[in-house]
Amino acid sequence: METLLMSQKERKRLVVMEQLKSRRMTLVQAAEVMAVSYRQARRIWQRYDKLGDEGLVHRSRGRPSGRRKPEKERARVLVRYAQRYGDFGPTLAAEKLSDEGLKVDHETLRRWLLAAGQWTVRRRRQQHRQWRERKGCFGQMVQLDGSHHDWFEGRAERAVLMVMIDDATSQTYAQFFEQETTRASFEMVEQWGRRYGLAQSLYVDRDSIYRCERVATVQEQLAGEEPQTQFGRAMKQLGVELILANSPQAKGRVERRNAVFQDRLVKELRLAGINEVSAANEFLRKKFLPQMNRRWTVKPASEADVHRPLPQQLDVILSWEQERVVQRDWTVLCDGQWYQIDKGHESLSLAGRTVIVRTRRSGKVEVVYRSQVLRAKALPGKPERKRPEPRRVGRVGLFKPEPTHPWREFGVATGKQYWRGRRAAGRAARHAGEGLRSASAPLRPPSVPHRHGKTNEVSTRTKGDIFS
Repeated sequence: METLLMSQKERKRLVVMEQLKSRRMTLVQAAEVMAVSYRQARRIWQRYDKLGDEGLVHRSRGRPSGRRKPEKERARVLVRYAQRYGDFGPTLAAEKLSDEGLKVDHETLRRWLLAAGQWTVRRRRQQHRQWRERKGCFGQMVQLDGSHHDWFEGRAERAVLMVMIDDATSQTYAQFFEQETTRASFEMVEQWGRRYGLAQSLYVDRDSIYRCERVATVQEQLAGEEPQTQFGRAMKQLGVELILANSPQAKGRVERRNAVFQDRLVKELRLAGINEVSAANEFLRKKFLPQMNRRWTVKPASEADVHRPLPQQLDVILSWEQERVVQRDWTVLCDGQWYQIDKGHESLSLAGRTVIVRTRRSGKVEVVYRSQVLRAKALPGKPERKRPEPRRVGRVGLFKPEPTHPWREFGVATGKQYWRGRRAAGRAARHAGEGLRSASAPLRPPSVPHRHGKTNEVSTRTKGDIFS
């Protein structure tokens, strides 16, 4: 037998046997070097002297183990794996086969699959990452992420699985949603809070739900604040620190849990024949999550639970809030809808002031001013603001007084047409031999006495006398 087939231990013995054969070493010395008894050293020498190098190789090498499973059982396991669990990993497949009465260790199944060509080792290129120690207490930090995957394998519309996992214990909660939205994140925070309480901090990615992309306003810059999304504003009001991860690997705990879901949950849903989101959520709550948490939840370094109780106004905080300015007619516009504030708030002088339009998850809309919910109603359309339309004369934008206006009696603001008529009448009277004064009424009233008894003599000359 070639020396390449020998183990390291057998190669060391080969050197000793060669020294013993050339009589440069005694059998007692050889036993001491090989760390065996004299009798065992003698047996080794006898096999070597008789068989050569082959005598040093362990006799069980190349022979089937006495604990080896029968070939029929191995063939049955491989056939059943190919029939139902063809895309299952060895660990999950071993669990499912065990439920069917075919008990086989996952490592044994892995070797069988590799030998049969039904499984391949997939190695990924690695990048250096620095290990981060788990948090010490339950509720000190919770990781949140949305996993986009074809969960129903084409049997239903694509959905997203929102996953929350505690950093200290790996306690997990998950729920299916149609899309990864702010509403879905609000729902996850509420569901986790009703089970365990409010966590001290929340570790998320840099999705637009959690990170605001707009430039900070002047007021925010003066206050030294960063622009916030609706989710960030809600977490600030709840006192939950929002931590943004710089890479998916930074929140690797939830990412690895997503991989477990994408591998195991997809297959469990297939085996259970589930094709809709509501049934999948029920399956998660009643069966899958309890089994997962019993198996993979670890004991934290500290027994302290730092979750905080939920506030009474949780539904108010987990909502959408937008600042709007009240118009002069006490209306507010938000998302294309007009709202009329009730007259009962007249003492607040709200015209021109900034209010908050709050939209709850139930769809209810509230107008809030300084933490006070105002009475307001939605209008069917845009309110009409009627203003008097000025009647313009010529190209000059002036108001034309009515014919019965008091100023008409004094010849004031009468316009060009009036004075043209007066001049024409004056010219006609002169040509007829009559004076303008006798032909027309006086333009102004007689003398008007002052308060002190003096008389103010009003000139009776008309504009027609001047221009005639």
